[in-house]
Amino acid sequence: MTELRFRLLAMDEEPRQNADVESPTSSPHPLGAHVTRNGVNFSVFSRNAERIELCFYDEVDDDKPSRVIELDPARDRVYHYWHTIVDDVGPSQLYAYRAHGPFNPDRGLRFDGTKVLLDPYGRAVVTPSDYRRTAATLPGPNDRFAFKSAIADPAVYDWEGDQPLRRPFAQTVIYEMHVAGFTKHPSSGLSADVRGTYAGLVEKIPYLLDLGITAVELMPVFQYDWQDAPLGRTNYWGYAPISFFAPHAQYSSRRDPLGPMFEFRDMVKAFHRAGIEVILDVVYNHTAEAGEGGPTICFRGMENEGYYLLENGGRDYANYAGTGNTLNANRSTVRRLILDSLRYWVREMHVDGFRFDLASILSRDQDGTPLPNPPVLWDIESDPILAGTKLIAEAWDAAGLYQVGAFAGDSWTEWNGKFRDDVRAFMKGDAGTVPALAQRLLGSPDLYGGADREAEQSINFITSHDGFTLNDLVSYNDKHNLANGEYNRDGHDYNLSWNHGVEGPTQDLKINALRQRQIKNFFAITLLSLGAPMLLMGDEIRRTQLGNNNAYSQDNELSWFNWDDVERNEGLRRLVRKLIELRAHRESVADAPKLTLTDLVRRANVRLHGVKVDEPDFSYESRSLALSATARDGTLLMHFMLNAYWEPLEFELPPEPEDGDGWRRVVDTSLAAPDDIVLPADAPLVDNGTYELHPYTVAVLFSGSEEARAHPFE
Repeated sequence: MTELRFRLLAMDEEPRQNADVESPTSSPHPLGAHVTRNGVNFSVFSRNAERIELCFYDEVDDDKPSRVIELDPARDRVYHYWHTIVDDVGPSQLYAYRAHGPFNPDRGLRFDGTKVLLDPYGRAVVTPSDYRRTAATLPGPNDRFAFKSAIADPAVYDWEGDQPLRRPFAQTVIYEMHVAGFTKHPSSGLSADVRGTYAGLVEKIPYLLDLGITAVELMPVFQYDWQDAPLGRTNYWGYAPISFFAPHAQYSSRRDPLGPMFEFRDMVKAFHRAGIEVILDVVYNHTAEAGEGGPTICFRGMENEGYYLLENGGRDYANYAGTGNTLNANRSTVRRLILDSLRYWVREMHVDGFRFDLASILSRDQDGTPLPNPPVLWDIESDPILAGTKLIAEAWDAAGLYQVGAFAGDSWTEWNGKFRDDVRAFMKGDAGTVPALAQRLLGSPDLYGGADREAEQSINFITSHDGFTLNDLVSYNDKHNLANGEYNRDGHDYNLSWNHGVEGPTQDLKINALRQRQIKNFFAITLLSLGAPMLLMGDEIRRTQLGNNNAYSQDNELSWFNWDDVERNEGLRRLVRKLIELRAHRESVADAPKLTLTDLVRRANVRLHGVKVDEPDFSYESRSLALSATARDGTLLMHFMLNAYWEPLEFELPPEPEDGDGWRRVVDTSLAAPDDIVLPADAPLVDNGTYELHPYTVAVLFSGSEEARAHPFE
């Protein structure tokens, strides 16, 4: 243990009664373990417990506590809060609880006084070297194999003036990434002890800056149970939380109890210095304790019927998350837990925003019925500590509730699943997709136009962690998930993917060229549409999962970012970098913000076309669309053309501005790098009043004065 550790004298195995521990100054508030001038104040919620024991450990692998303090319900309980103060412990001390009470599953009560329980408000979690999830499901004590909490003092850290960046969504380009997967591959060039860690991400900030990323969206970093996976596999993605306050210790290069907290903060501070925001993918809809027969790790053993949505009188767990249990998010104690967790990550860990996994679950009441004004969602939105924090909803759940375009609240943004599906369908050449595509390019006004909201309420994406990578989207018609050990039954079947003639890798040059073009099309549409774009880690270097569209259990090279692919795909990466530069028009994300492409189009006169000017073709058979945006002062015109037809199409071009010097080709995805994208000031001239667009191609033209093209968004 570290030098900060306050070791305790070994005590007898029998619990020490409260007569030996004076706690006149203990308090039920705040919850958790908090360092005070008089010692450490411990407080935990349990309505139905009959006895609570506070257990201290010298080492995480100890098979019994070195000291046990039994809380006296007559003196150490106020309402449903059990609390005491201990004056001879401090930061890094390991502790846990045991909760004794009735075991009556038919009433939702599942107390087991033999099980070691994490503090629901614990700021740090440590893991024994021989952690066993199964030990928390079997009868008898599990001390040696159980997670333990560690006392932390969040105030002990020098932030050096750091604050969340508060970057507007209109200037945001999100990069969804896995903390470990980004640097865990041996090709990362990092030492073995740094690969796959928060510190490893810091080493790769220059790569993200070069690409033009302004925000990273980190897949779950709350401490989770990686053994929460079937068939002895690993839960790589991390959607299995056991703590809503502690950073995942396995992502830290440090092994002391508080090392992950400090290393996470170092990472956030480094990102902020580079001008990059940190958004956390948070899971407040379920825990790793699963359903019937699941492990007793924390919430189940502390107050099962208070934390979870239960059915049939309390006997069964509601399963709106598809994982075995569902948190009772709109119950007052759980609402408080969620709010306290969010406040902690903003106030003490300086994160800039949150993406809420299966956020629609948070709109369900105690019976599972969707609420029109869910209390927890309005609590989050109206909380002054969270003011200005980015709030992103995955506006659906695993039980079929789909709220894209209808999620509660005024300041929430949404993962736009319709953008993903409609753009995929259009670019693979499906009929009847042009009307929906027009909506998606313009910020989905059919979904969000009824409210007084910005276009950036729509988080536009084509791929995410859940599903095919962009390379695989254009390389496979079907999922190939046999490596998951579930006989290819897991993962989505509705992917709107197209292999372009061959399933998987091929040596066919024409197919490979078309796949590359389609990838460029998806990037162009995502980065040049109204809304806030989100890119998936590694898509810019054609990361492949070999057709696996549900790689949640693949903690190996199938999921990791292969840094050898950066040089191999430099042309594609250049296109992405230039598209972001075109969108933002600044030399780096750290520069002072200027007018963005989104701002330009919002302030422009927008017209829709087909192959003929002012004649958009919304027929079922149409597979093309054009859009033009004219600056209100008439000095600049942008023309956006999309062809998802299998033959070339000749697009008529609108008249250019009066002071224009001809149409200039800025983007044409059918061309090889570096001709596929150039900035407006350097764009070549288009000779006539039409433009031939190759099959499955996106092109962008600019027209205007030389000065307007040199500074198109200022």
